[in-house]
Amino acid sequence: MKTIVVGVTGSIAAYKAADLVSKLTKSGHAVHVTMTAAACAFITPLTLQTLSRHNVVTDPFALTGEWEPGHIALADRADLLLIAPASANTIAALAHGFANNYLTEIALATRAPILIAPAMNGKMWEHPATRENVEKLRARGVQFIGPEAGLLACGYEGIGRLWPVDDIIARAQEMLA
Repeated sequence: MKTIVVGVTGSIAAYKAADLVSKLTKSGHAVHVTMTAAACAFITPLTLQTLSRHNVVTDPFALTGEWEPGHIALADRADLLLIAPASANTIAALAHGFANNYLTEIALATRAPILIAPAMNGKMWEHPATRENVEKLRARGVQFIGPEAGLLACGYEGIGRLWPVDDIIARAQEMLA
């Protein structure tokens, strides 16, 4: 059994995190979820807590009753940090080393491999700032899967859809092997 920390960010594709977390848990992994505040507008922590069988962390200042800072503990235990869906905002924060929420704090502290599955409007994905941020992260060894082309939630047709959940899981399994 491996420990996977799943980061969920603010994207309409956040609802697909339920399927992702459920399938990873059923495959025998210990799945711990952290959500950005924006992600909580799309899907509730309770859903992911139930599917992962672990508390979902959303607030970096929440007291856990443990002496060790929670983000460090998760960063140390992670065999993989999987961010799905990853918004343009979170990709930018990671590229520039911001630690402005629980997820980005874990990302800065972990030495585990990182897999990012972006989901956003195609214009946002193709913006030069996003492209630079992705290349900066790739140069640091972060792996990406997707996005794919198709009909987007905003009504546009183009690139930006979250990669299929089963394919994200397959890539995560490869990285854990």
